[in-house]
Amino acid sequence: MIRLTRPPLPDELAESLQRATDALRAIPRKEQSAKARTSWRSRATLRTSIGSRLREFAPGRERCMYCGDNQGTDVDHFSPVALTPLLTFAWTNHLLACSVCNSHHKRDQFPRDARGRALLLDPTVDDPFEHLALSLTLGRYRPLTERGEVTTQVCGLNRDILTRGRQEARLTLGFLFERWETAHLAEDEDTMRQVVRTVREQPFADVVQAMVRYSTRPGAEEIFSDQPALLAVLLRPRLRTQLTSQQ
Repeated sequence: MIRLTRPPLPDELAESLQRATDALRAIPRKEQSAKARTSWRSRATLRTSIGSRLREFAPGRERCMYCGDNQGTDVDHFSPVALTPLLTFAWTNHLLACSVCNSHHKRDQFPRDARGRALLLDPTVDDPFEHLALSLTLGRYRPLTERGEVTTQVCGLNRDILTRGRQEARLTLGFLFERWETAHLAEDEDTMRQVVRTVREQPFADVVQAMVRYSTRPGAEEIFSDQPALLAVLLRPRLRTQLTSQQ
């Protein structure tokens, strides 16, 4: 899970979502949840438009905003419809999820703390790396906060298929960054750009972000002790700039 920047909606779509919300607000509160579900299912055009906008800023090739592995196929309501029906059509309450994360792990779970605040991390609001530490060698998340712990459990972030996938991603990225370094030394700009494009389209964008972030933190030499040459590449300003560039 990585931090994502949610873009604003086109005026026409924003107005359509607001009208749908206003229609729900106009009915009795006890009927809102059932009506919200019916209204959401019946508005295929709105669902498609929301899904298209979510895919535009999803990591990699339209990856799930929770696991970062599978293709995002579902529009997930971060705060469930049953709990907050008036947020059914709220743009800020929509995330792109794969069917596994949406239907088999998160589902309608939405834990809150004693003050009623959400415990799940929203990657468009929160920086997951403030709450979760990723072991690059094990591919597992270690919670740093209560919110990190709850998110790991509810979203199944440490399920075996994901930890193994992150381990493989680390190896693949190591090869790609080595290729970038070779191109850099040869001043091969085209290959450097191609490598960065390939890196961006890989699953598990959280592994890329962890590698880049951890390379500048105290203890980086220990973290990358088995790949000291890789650490040197990750510290190159040119690569860091290309990885963070929007182009």
